[in-house]
Formats: sequence, structure tokens, C-alpha cells
Amino acid sequence: MSPSLSEGEPLAVSEQRPIKSVEIYLPSILGYEKIARNAAAAIAQEMGFSEDRIEDLQTAVAEACMNAIEHGNRSERSAKVTVLLTAAESGELEVKVTDEGHTPLPDERPQPGSSADHRGWGMFFIEQLMDKVEFSRLPEGGNSVRMVIYLTPERAQGDQGAAASQEAPPSAE
Repeated sequence: MSPSLSEGEPLAVSEQRPIKSVEIYLPSILGYEKIARNAAAAIAQEMGFSEDRIEDLQTAVAEACMNAIEHGNRSERSAKVTVLLTAAESGELEVKVTDEGHTPLPDERPQPGSSADHRGWGMFFIEQLMDKVEFSRLPEGGNSVRMVIYLTPERAQGDQGAAASQEAPPSAE
């Protein structure tokens, strides 16, 4: 018989079922991105991610949430940011950050340091820190960023190599 909460003692983490999915709704107020960042870190830690990978994940999640708050929702307090964290048994953690904003994503993202106000680093950091990143405009309005990070960087390199080999034209032998 496995232990239960009704027996008075909490289950050990190793005996608990792993978290598969968490959905968080945040107000468009800077500072609340920390909730999503910490939730992502907790799930990644449970999945066995290294501290370096968790730090990368936390930075990317915070940047995506701050972009949604500031740029997508224009800090309109009543507009929400939705964060969906989904853990796969394959060692993949997917994070979707969605805003309700009416400001579309730029067709061309600014290059970091290209303007005097030092803006434009958020999307750059996200793309550098995560293994897969997709930015999209939602049909019903709002923007979404889908980010994927793998348990090991080697898995990401393997996926990128497979994608490159599928895109490469056949060689003439």
C-alpha cells in the first residue's frame, strides 16, 4: 500500500506523480513574471534539468513574460498574460507565453544594441537560451511565444542536425 496524505505524512517527491502541465494567469504588472519563472524552475528541477539549463529557462521565461506585459499588453493591468508549462516524458519542457495585446510582433526584430535606448535584447536572449522558439500572432488577437528546452543540450543539437539534413538538397554522387 502506498502512503497517502490522509495518513498524516506527506508523500516523498520521488513517490509523487510528476507535474505534466501548469497554467498560470498573470496580471500585466512587472514583477509577476517571477511567478512563472519560479514555476518553470520547479518543474525543470523535478524533471532533472541541470542548474545551468534551469537558469537559462528562468531567464527566457522572465523575458517572454516581461515582453508580453510591456509590449503586447502595454502594461494594461486588466490584460492578462497566460503561461502554459508542459513537461514531456521525453525530457522536453515546453513553455507558451501568450498576451492579449493588440500590438503585433514586429516582422523584423531589432538587433541588440542597434538603438540608443539599448532595447531589443529580450527576444535575442530567448532565442539564444532556448532550444526551439516560435513567435506568432494569434487569430483572435494577442501574441504567443512557444519555447522548448530539452533536458540535455545534446538532444537539441541532435534535433537541429536532423532538421538540417532534411532541408539539405540531395548531393549529386
